[in-house]
Parts: sequence; C-alpha cells; structure tokens
Amino acid sequence: MGQQSIPTLYEWMGGDTETFKALIENFYDRAVKDPLLEPLFNHMPLEHRHRVAVWFAEVFGGPKVYSAEHGGHAHMVEKHLNLAITEKQQGRWVQLMQEAADAISLPKDPEFRSAFVAYVEWGTRMALMYSQPGMQPPSVSSPMPQWGWGEMKPYIPEENA
Repeated sequence: MGQQSIPTLYEWMGGDTETFKALIENFYDRAVKDPLLEPLFNHMPLEHRHRVAVWFAEVFGGPKVYSAEHGGHAHMVEKHLNLAITEKQQGRWVQLMQEAADAISLPKDPEFRSAFVAYVEWGTRMALMYSQPGMQPPSVSSPMPQWGWGEMKPYIPEENA
C-alpha cells in the first residue's frame, strides 16, 4: 500500500495562484471601504494586491514568486514599519480576511480553516508588532514563513539566537 502525501495548504486551496489573487482582491475591496482599515489601505497601488497574493501563495507552499520578485520576509516586514497598526485594526483585518475566504468559497473543513485562520492571526500580529515605532526589520537572510497543517516553529531573530 502506497503512502499518500499530505497536500500543502496551497494545493488544498486548489494549487493555483489565481485563488490567492481572488482572495486578496476580495479582501482589499472590503478593506478600502472599511472605516477602520481604510486609512491603512487607501493609498496602496493596485500592484500591491498582486504582491500580497503571491506572498500568501508562497507562504502556503506555492511558487516562490514573492521571494524571487521582492526579496522575501524582510521585504514584507519593511513595508509595515512605522504604520502604527492598532489592535482593533489587526482584529478587523482578520475578520475581513475570513469574510473574503467565505466569499470566494475557500474550503470550509475545520482542519484547513484552522490552519488558514492561524496564519492570518499570526501574520497580522507580526505586522502589528513590526508596525510600532522603533522596530527594525529582520535580517535580509531571515527565512520566509512556511505555513502548513501543524505547528509553526517560531522565528527567532538572529540577535536572539
């Protein structure tokens, strides 16, 4: 009897970056109309949506487009420096992303949704942390997050390792 391989979250979502583009388009269409998030998103160029879609796809196990085109984890963190994101904004981001996931009919099984929401919560908490005054981005050699079905290993900055 052959052993089945466990699909990545990217594969579970359909194995197509177009799914991530639809997710991010739906989310951003909501965010720019939301009174709490609009100040963070009203100035974003349209290509920003593409970058976030390929970020999500890569983190969930898809093609390494974000790293190749934009430089990886440190580049994403740098985009959040000094934004002073609030806890309420972080919470709304999570809420609207879940609404977008429902709107585009992402899988609803508890295992997938648990992993999806866990990443969204973790990622937005990282953005919240790095957006505060005085924070510095991680080293350009810091690894891209790789999210899966199980436990996430913590990222320990080089200065703390």
